[in-house]
Amino acid sequence: MTVRTRFAPSPTGYLHIGGARTALFSWAFARKLGGQFILRVEDTDVARSTPEAVQAILDGMQWLGIDYDEGPFYQMQRMEEYKVHIQTMLASGHAYLCYCTKEELEALRESQMVNNLKPRYDGRWRPEEGKVLPSPPEGIKPVVRFKNPQTGAVTWNDLVKGHISIANEELDDLIISRGDGTPTYNFCVVVDDWEMGITHVIRGDDHVNNTPRQINMLIALGATIPQYAHLSMILGDNGQKLSKRHGAVSVIQYDDDGYLPEAVLNYLARLGWSHGDDEIFTMQQFCQRFDLDHITPSAAQFNTEKLNWLNAHYIKEANITKLGVDITKRLAAMQVTVARAPDLIAVLGLYRERANNLNQLAKDIAYFYKLPAADAADVEKHVTPEVLPVIKALAYELVTCDWTIGAIHEAINHVATSNALKFPKVAMPLRVMLTGVAQSPSIDAVMAILGREEVLARLGTVIG
Repeated sequence: MTVRTRFAPSPTGYLHIGGARTALFSWAFARKLGGQFILRVEDTDVARSTPEAVQAILDGMQWLGIDYDEGPFYQMQRMEEYKVHIQTMLASGHAYLCYCTKEELEALRESQMVNNLKPRYDGRWRPEEGKVLPSPPEGIKPVVRFKNPQTGAVTWNDLVKGHISIANEELDDLIISRGDGTPTYNFCVVVDDWEMGITHVIRGDDHVNNTPRQINMLIALGATIPQYAHLSMILGDNGQKLSKRHGAVSVIQYDDDGYLPEAVLNYLARLGWSHGDDEIFTMQQFCQRFDLDHITPSAAQFNTEKLNWLNAHYIKEANITKLGVDITKRLAAMQVTVARAPDLIAVLGLYRERANNLNQLAKDIAYFYKLPAADAADVEKHVTPEVLPVIKALAYELVTCDWTIGAIHEAINHVATSNALKFPKVAMPLRVMLTGVAQSPSIDAVMAILGREEVLARLGTVIG
């Protein structure tokens, strides 16, 4: 058997972190077992599905690097195929026409709720032996309902949650085609999984309640039933349901917020799955190690602090040329243009060890390419009238010293010693005057990259 998995998002919004994890696990399972991963867009909710949402899903998967072998397939382009199978179901007696009006169904629901009954269709148009159905009313376009078995149970071994059994008497007769002839989501999913040869359905546990209905329809169609694995929900940092404040944002938003796709993928891989104590691994390693046995059935909790830690790791490990391209774009968004000097690669080499976010990294190095506005509090604290003569003396030494980190360090140290000052008493005002803030990597390294001409120019604006 060739393993075939699928990711089947509904384009009614962006690709969020939960959907991305489902796609990643489905993709990794297929990759590990040499199978195929299919992308299917379930766009039958015409009122809410939008081309922009479809594109957001495609963009999110591309940014993450989750590639697919087949697709994307769009359910709205397969309507005629579904309709053929609905006619087959009607002909075989596994489905029937229901002429209930919206008002009748609402009245039925209200009556059941008043009597503390579970709201469900009562089967008034369901054909049974010996049952006389009323004549179809004029002007009513019927829906098609699946004739769900009324006895027994639907049982399956969920590859994450274990044994699940749901009695058929708990399930009513699902609408599989609307009055306008449009097939519904649950029926389209069944036909797609069957015709696309899906062997393993890996999806969120919000679909557990759909599974018994779908299994019954697959049986009615004479189709092979795939294996199911339902992933637990993801909670936010606060232990509650994911919100926009706690991780429930578009995958592309993570790019906007300064995260590398490698970091997000690595984090998602560990969100509900584990391989011993391993925390960091490439996607190749993840695919080699991934299995469904080590997915926890309990809810996973999002941890922004750990994501930031992973992001810091991948920033340090990133190809520095590729990183430079990314940072150049982020600087441009800040109205900062990267010039030939100082060398961006050298700047990143100095700063990326300190960074856990690309936006912050861009912000931290912007002063190399745009004269910074110094922090007023730092100026008041460090750039005092007493220290300005010392900085002026240093400027004279900097005119002629070798422009290396070591020589610059010696010049600063010499001036400090000559004025009975410790090194930091000179280094701190230098940082403020050159970088705008009181914290930076070693100031001699910063000055070496910034360049003699730029250093003297910036000092000159303060000391005259």
